[in-house]
Parts: sequence; structure tokens; C-alpha cells
Amino acid sequence: MMKTTNRFFTAIAVSALLISMPSFSQEDDRPDYVSVTTMYWNKDYNASMAEWKAAEKEYMEKVTKKNEHIMGSSYHTHLLTPNSNEIMYIQVYPTWEDIDKAAARSAELEKEAWPDADARKTFLEKMNSAYASYHSDEIYATLPGAKQPKGEMSKDMILYMRTNKMAYPEDGNNKEYDELNKKYIENVINKNDLIIGYWPGVHGWGHDKRDFIEFFMIDSLGDLDKMFEKNSELSKAAFTEEESKAFGKYFRSHGDAVYTSIKL
Repeated sequence: MMKTTNRFFTAIAVSALLISMPSFSQEDDRPDYVSVTTMYWNKDYNASMAEWKAAEKEYMEKVTKKNEHIMGSSYHTHLLTPNSNEIMYIQVYPTWEDIDKAAARSAELEKEAWPDADARKTFLEKMNSAYASYHSDEIYATLPGAKQPKGEMSKDMILYMRTNKMAYPEDGNNKEYDELNKKYIENVINKNDLIIGYWPGVHGWGHDKRDFIEFFMIDSLGDLDKMFEKNSELSKAAFTEEESKAFGKYFRSHGDAVYTSIKL
């Protein structure tokens, strides 16, 4: 796989992503990449949600959390997305090299967790039977400006995913964008108490190099409109009309999706 970058982000800087992630107090501790796998429920899967959660939690405790090449992982199910069968699975990696190493390490940990080959095969086949054979993957390079939740997730939460399509204005430059984006993070994201967590990322590997994603974690679906209203209020207070116009020229359009972040 070839790493590509958006020309308006001169450094592939890093930030933490996801609810199960620990907080990072220093820039050097942040992971580099996030993989987003979109899967779909198997129509013939007949286990309960509690049974699905139990199997995934067991695997996460015995394998994923022990894999030194994976810094965090989480599941997010459809709430307001194009397909009600969607399940979004996210993993966070320290470096690009760890993406390749993670799969081999997980296979080793599976053998340690279930030494008996037949028992291991039975467990994995049952767990994987929840999903249809088709899935898609995207890898994002994380960016600075993350807002970390205070404490661990204690219940299912709401994850709002905004996929921005970047524009490439002829009168744009890195310095202007960086200054405006920093001002937005400091005066909007960090001052909006409804935003429990925020993680930005840019296309690293996938189908569209224009992608600039933002994940917002909020407490409830009812807080979504309130978050938008507060963001608008804070933006108007922080930016002049000229600055808002300058910032907006870097974005062509965006798409929205809302997921339930699952507490395993």
C-alpha cells in the first residue's frame, strides 16, 4: 500500500482516536494511523446483541488489547447512515509498519488465548459469522487538535462522523489554513462542552485523497443539534466575516453519518 497525503497538510502529524483509546498528554505519544472498516451484519446471524457483545469483548480482552501494535479499537453501529446493516470497526496504530505487524501478532495471541485448535476455530467462526463477507477499508493519517474524553466510556455513546471534501484554492496556502484551523480548534471545539471527544484525520490510503474526516463524540442524539448550534455561536464570536470566508474556501462539501458507539 502506498502512503499519500493531502497537499494542505504538510506534516502527517498524529492524534489519538477513539473511545477505547487512552489519553495522550504529549504529542510524541500520539498514534499515526487509523483504519476504518465498514462491515455489514450477516442476515442469517441469529445471536442476540448481548451474545455478540460478549464474543467481541472476549476477543478484545484476550487478543486486541494485548496486541502491542494496536493502540485502540472500537465498534460503532448504524444510527443515521445510508445502510442500516453497517457496523464500523476502528483500530488505531502507532505507525504504518504496525498495520502490517498487527495481523500476524493477533494470530499469535489467538493461539495463546485458545490453545486447542478446534476450540479456537469454533470460537472464531461463531464470532465472525455475525458479519457478511463483504467489507470496505479506509486508512486515515491522524492530525493534531484532538480533544480527549475525560475518563473511560461507561455507556453507549453517539459518534458523529463528518467527511469533508477538501478544495484546493489557488489563493490558499498552508500558513493561512493552519492558523485558521488552530483558531477553530481552540475557540470552537475546545470551548463546546457538548463535544466530549473530537478527532480529525486526513486521507492516508483509500478511494478519495480529498477526504478530511472529523469524529465528534457526544452524549446523546438530542445533543447533536445543540452541538451544531453551539459551534455556530462560538464560530461567530471567534471569526470575522472575512476569516470565515477565507476558512470556507478550503472545503468543497461534506457528508454526515451518525453511529452508536458500543460499550463492550
